[in-house]
Parts: sequence; C-alpha cells; structure tokens
Amino acid sequence: MSHLLPLSRVARLVGQSRHALQEMIRSGALATFDGMVEFDELLRAFPDVKWDDDAELRRVNEIKEKAFAKRVLERALPDKEVLAARLTELGNDYAAAKALLAHYASVMAWLDEKIDEIEEEGSAETRHALHTVRAFLLRNLAEAPADAAQAQAAIAHERILRIMSAHVTIQPSGHEFFVEGNDTLLEAALRNGVSLNYGCSNGNCGDCKARLVSGEVKKVHAHDYVLKQAEKDRGVILLCSYAPVNDVVVEANVAGARDIPVQEITAKVKSVEVFNPHMAALHILAPRSQRLRFLGGQGVRLTVDGASGRYAIASCPCEDRHIEVQIPRREADVFAEALFTRLKANDSVAVEGPYGEFVLDEDSPRPVIFLAFGAGFAPIKSLVQHAMSLDLAESMDLHWLADVAGHYQDNLCRAWADALDNFAYVPHPPVDDLDAALRAIVTDYPDLHRFDVYAAGTAAQLERAEAAFTGAGLHRPRWFAGAIDA
Repeated sequence: MSHLLPLSRVARLVGQSRHALQEMIRSGALATFDGMVEFDELLRAFPDVKWDDDAELRRVNEIKEKAFAKRVLERALPDKEVLAARLTELGNDYAAAKALLAHYASVMAWLDEKIDEIEEEGSAETRHALHTVRAFLLRNLAEAPADAAQAQAAIAHERILRIMSAHVTIQPSGHEFFVEGNDTLLEAALRNGVSLNYGCSNGNCGDCKARLVSGEVKKVHAHDYVLKQAEKDRGVILLCSYAPVNDVVVEANVAGARDIPVQEITAKVKSVEVFNPHMAALHILAPRSQRLRFLGGQGVRLTVDGASGRYAIASCPCEDRHIEVQIPRREADVFAEALFTRLKANDSVAVEGPYGEFVLDEDSPRPVIFLAFGAGFAPIKSLVQHAMSLDLAESMDLHWLADVAGHYQDNLCRAWADALDNFAYVPHPPVDDLDAALRAIVTDYPDLHRFDVYAAGTAAQLERAEAAFTGAGLHRPRWFAGAIDA
C-alpha cells in the first residue's frame, strides 16, 4: 500500500519551502498523486537529504532536562491522551506491517514448495528456469536495497513528526497547518495565522463550531456549550476544545476583514519600547478569555485616561494574546504623548477594533512587493509576519522609505532577509524627490504585472506610489493600499 504524505509534511522532512516544492511539481521534478507525495517518490527526488531521525527526540530531551520548564514541557508535548492515541496508532501501523511481512513470508514458503514440486516433474529446461527464479528471489530477499538505510531513517523521522504534530487541512479554503504540543485546533490555527471563526475561545459560546471531515480528534478541554445530537452525528466539534490525534481535514470558515466584528477589550501594558524620540511601540496583552480577533494590516483604537488614538497593529495575528502597536510622536496626539511620558507596565488600555480592510489576499500565489512609507512600516510589518506564518507568497520584497524616525527596526528586517531565501529588504533614506525614488524602485521590476503590491503611508504618498507602479505595468486590482493618516 502506498505511503502518501501531504506537501506540508514533505516540506518539513526535506527542509524546503512549500513554494520550492510546488515549483518542482510544476517543472516535473516531483510527482504527486491528488496533491500528495508517495514515499518512494520522496526518496527519488531527494536522494541527498541527510535524515536526522532523532532530532525531535533530542529536542524533547533537552526540554526535559530543564528543571524549570514544566510549563514549557507541557507546551512542547501533546496532551497525554492525545500522545497515547498517537502511539496506539503507531503501534497499529507496526502490527499491520508485521502481519503483512508474515503473510509475505508464508507466500514465499508456499512458492518455494511449489518450485520443488515442479522441479521434480519438469524438463531440464523447466528445472533450469525455476533454478534461475529461485536464485533471483533468494539473492534479492537476502540483499538490502541500496536506499534501505535512507528509507529507514526517513520513515523514522516522519513517524516522530507524526507523534509530535498533526497536519490539519481546512476546507473549503485549503489552509494547512500543524498542531504541535498541547495546542487545540483553534490555538494552532491562530498561531499559524489562520483566522478561523471563534468567540470566547474557552468552550462557552459555540462560535468555533466546525465539522470533522476525516481523521480523529480528542477532547482536551471541557466545554459548557452543548452540541445537539444531530450536530454530533455530522461530526461537529468545538475547535477550542479538541486536538487532532492524526492528520485531519476540518470544514470551517476562515474569516475575512469584513467577517470580524468590532470588539472592545481591556488589555494590560506589557512594555513600552521607545525606538527613538519620534517612534515607540506599545506592547499589550489581551485577556486570556477575550483575545482580540484581527488580520494582519488592520488597526485599533486605543484609549487611556480619556486620551484616544487610532493606530495600525504591527504584530501578527499568530502571536497569541500579544498585540504590538507602533505609534509616532506627533503634535496634538495626546495618546502618543501619554505613551512617551507616563504609560508603564500593567497599566490598563481600552482597545477597540479591528478596523480597516488593508489585509492579505490569501488566494493569491503571486510574488509580493511591500512598500512602507515611514510609520507605514507598522501595518506592513504585520502583513509580512502574517504572510510568513501562512507561507503564502512565492517571494517577498520589502522597500522601506524612511522619514524622520528612520529605519527604527532595521535589524529585524535584515534578520528576515538573512533567515528567508525568498525575502529581500531594501531600505531607502529620506528623500526630497519622492517621484524619483519611486521610479528607481519600479525600474527594478520589468515584470510588475506578475506582482501584488501592498503599500502603507499617507494618502498623498500612496496616490503618487500607485501612479508610479500602475504606470510601470502593475495591474490595478493588484494594488493594495493602507493610509495611516485616515
């Protein structure tokens, strides 16, 4: 029976991005069957991969050795019942393989007896042919295949990955992600930037109902919401209360910008990070029972002691309850003044949002150009990190045109470029002639019709940038803009 692997798991096994594998598929270098890769094809296409079959076990052992890390260990390892179920499934696979081998051994014994019987009654020519067949079978059964060691290491590594994580496919959107450690389906989806519908996230509201299409799940958190028997019969579960035992397919809605309601929460200040006299970041933590739902590129209204302001979120939706908002210090902005002068850890901040539709087109496979004007880096940063978590774009180029605040997170952008093969970062100094700077950028892209462009800045900057890019060949529907002075 063929051993088929989803493309996401193949990417993990061989250390390649999904986009690199998809390019191999398009070029014919990697064959697939219904979007899956057969194990023999994996070994053929990647003969030089060094399979590290105990890397995951070493990682777990390192965690175990840290005496302080009880909570980290709980996060790294699956729930004990889920782990037991995965080990049981692995044991069943092993038993099935042993039974199949025993059956093959019986078939070979029967075949050997039949050869003996025919040899006794056959002609010299028949006996010679049977002798040749017997010699061939004995020789090939006694010799291990040339790639046996590689296959054994690869299978061992893949099995460890299956114990430590489960692959999830969301229908009909096609989103894929892995559930690792003690995460529920909902927690893992949010951690991977997939914006599934949910409300309270603790089993009370039922907003995260979804249908299990295939695979097996285990309840890991109790929930007060009562599912109807008809729903249970259809395979309906609460994403916030269940974890996958094995690879699963789930039918659930992925929210768009217009699907997420405006929420009001009270968050606590974690820290205030002052980059320079012109720019600071406010790091806040949403309540455990009332996380803020948002998409990369959206914004919020913040209020403290009557001072209020609307700003772009600079963090990824995948960052659990942590929210980062970058705020420039501008004249007459009383909230910004409070941030720079008196806000401190554990202060309460009222948060209202999200607002805006400057979000990723998750259905687009095109390469992406991100264009940030000054403080417009905040929503662009959120979009970049969201795209990274979803593994969306074929490639990403970030152009940051600085203002008086400079490239205040230059090291972060350079770290992205160092870590990712498909990410390029180009910082641009403050300029007097914006049109000339834009012309210089578009000159580097003679095939702009292939790209999506996401730009954030003032309305005036965006108007001139749109004219430059569409004038150089960008298709107008592929221009996405977020004004930070709206």
